[in-house]
Amino acid sequence: MTRHIFPALPAALAIAALLVATPISAARSEPDAATRTRLTHLLVQDCGSCHGLTLQGGLGKPLLPENVSDRSAEVLAEIILDGIPGTPMPPWKGLITPAEALFIAETLKKGLPQ
Repeated sequence: MTRHIFPALPAALAIAALLVATPISAARSEPDAATRTRLTHLLVQDCGSCHGLTLQGGLGKPLLPENVSDRSAEVLAEIILDGIPGTPMPPWKGLITPAEALFIAETLKKGLPQ
């Protein structure tokens, strides 16, 4: 007879995997004003360091609305979270939440606030 020391471990791992793999579309929630300000600053300063401070391109591709119009906000959020392997685009997962990545993606689709 095989005795399992941690019989609930497989179930716990499965639940943890589901929690980590939350779909981007489930992350929709409007951030508060302070979070919007922080994320917009991050977009201009951190993303802008590669994509240009006006997001017109640099080391990274331009991120103006017309340049990202062919991708959904959900796809852009996944790129933000996971990065692009083999390129300078780093993953932001662990630094921002899926909801924050979705807010940034939606901001890119609309354009930076003036």
